[in-house]
Parts: sequence; C-alpha cells; structure tokens
Amino acid sequence: MDSWPIAHELEKRYPSPSLHLDDPITVKIRDLIGSILNPVILQFLPYVPDHLPERSREWFYESRNAAFGKPISEVHKEALANADEGWKQCYEPLKEAADLLKKHDGPFFLGQTVSYADFIFTSMLFFVKLLDESAFDKIVSQDPAFSKLYEATSQWFAKDN
Repeated sequence: MDSWPIAHELEKRYPSPSLHLDDPITVKIRDLIGSILNPVILQFLPYVPDHLPERSREWFYESRNAAFGKPISEVHKEALANADEGWKQCYEPLKEAADLLKKHDGPFFLGQTVSYADFIFTSMLFFVKLLDESAFDKIVSQDPAFSKLYEATSQWFAKDN
C-alpha cells in the first residue's frame, strides 16, 4: 500500500495524536484490504474514469488495457459474469474486519480512539461508494459495525475533492 510509508512519515513528523501504526489491529486491517477488494474490484474499477479529469481518462484506459492485455470493458464483463464468486471470496475477510471492529467498545477499531486502521478501512468504503453504491451497500450490509465506522469517520472525509 503506497500510503503506508507516508503514514509512517506523518507519524514521525507529527507524533500526536498517534496514528497507532504499530498496533496489531492496524497492521491486520492494512493486510485485509487486499483480500476484501481484490475479488470484487474489477466489477467497479471501470467506473474510475467517470471521476477523472478528461486528460487522465485516456491514460487510465491505456494503462489498464496494457496491464490486462485486453480492453478493460472485457475485463469488466468477465468480472460481472463471476460476480457472485468474487463476493463470496471477500465475505470472510469482511467478517474478520467486523470482528476486529467489534473487539473494543466504540465505533473505531481501537474503541473510542481513532487510528490509521479506521482511515484505511473507511477510505476503501468511500472509494467503493464513489464508484458503485450497490457494491458499497453489499459491504456495509455484512455488519452494522461498518456503517457505524463509516459515520464516525465521515467528518474527516467531509471535504469533497
């Protein structure tokens, strides 16, 4: 994850309040995100260009078509054809995340203390919601704790840029 080294630099420069980067829950959530997103991301990744400036859209299509060796529209059709299987693969990691979230009393992974784990997970939720509201709904419907976390962190995502 590209933001991990940036988070460490922020923690070094601005140690208070702590991001709790070394907490085992933060590390676990960081590692779970790929297990949650990878099985389903191709179902909504093709919607990214809808949110990019015109000058970036061409690059997006060219780079993704090259990465997949075929047009992203074909990759998208294949992902949608296998959507149910993709969702089945991400439910167990979502359950793990929900269990960690409910381990402490509070809306955050560390209870009443916000941490980088919350921003990792909630950034994923905001990303998915931006691209595909139905995919977001599938994720948050897996456990009420996800909606509580989303709501509790929304103040930090209020700027729409």
